[in-house]
Amino acid sequence: MEKVAQMYEGKAKKVYSTENEDYCIISYKDDATAFNGEKKGTISGKGVVNNKMSNYIMELMEKEGIPTHFVEELNDREAVVRRVKIIPLEVIIRNIAAGSFSKRFGVPEGTQLLRPTLEFCYKDDALGDPMANEYHIVACGWATQEDLDTITEYTFKINDFLKDFFKKINVDLVDFKIEFGKTRDGKIILADEISPDTCRLWDSTTHEKLDKDRFRRDLGNVEGAYQEMMNRIFGDR
Repeated sequence: MEKVAQMYEGKAKKVYSTENEDYCIISYKDDATAFNGEKKGTISGKGVVNNKMSNYIMELMEKEGIPTHFVEELNDREAVVRRVKIIPLEVIIRNIAAGSFSKRFGVPEGTQLLRPTLEFCYKDDALGDPMANEYHIVACGWATQEDLDTITEYTFKINDFLKDFFKKINVDLVDFKIEFGKTRDGKIILADEISPDTCRLWDSTTHEKLDKDRFRRDLGNVEGAYQEMMNRIFGDR
């Protein structure tokens, strides 16, 4: 499948149309941003890690009955995905207190939560991606209650799958952000990516951060953390 025209360029990816209107090609960049684009930089090799890690995990999810946009990996940085209309919500699961959750609620970072929390944020950089509850979302027409019920069901299944997946490579899934889209026939599927850009991942033994927090917080060895996740997932393959 070949790229026809660039449709969109975001903070971490470019999206291209193809000759088939049901599919597009995403190309992962090394550009890095944080704090709604206020901090910018480059993480060498990040695009390769995010592409391969997302594709592999989504392929496994499909086998577990979780529908995703992944179709085919083209090369180190590009993949064919199903074309969707993105639902304008960031869907966030938190298993361990960290980041903005700790700041908002005064819960020390690293505290194991008694149950996973589910949060929604309205996707709008100009507004700072504000948190929204189900009433806000339905009232503003960003998604229907039926959509939200489906998204919620899928999200908790994804959390269960990912926690188990990462635990097997001695990594704790602290929290993550995902996005969903609708295909032309109205089916809701997981879109965007699953990567160190969108997940907080800590070594289960040392609690070393293996994700974009190393960039956000100027912790150093950012490329090394991404490569470590790549090594743990793929080993010698």
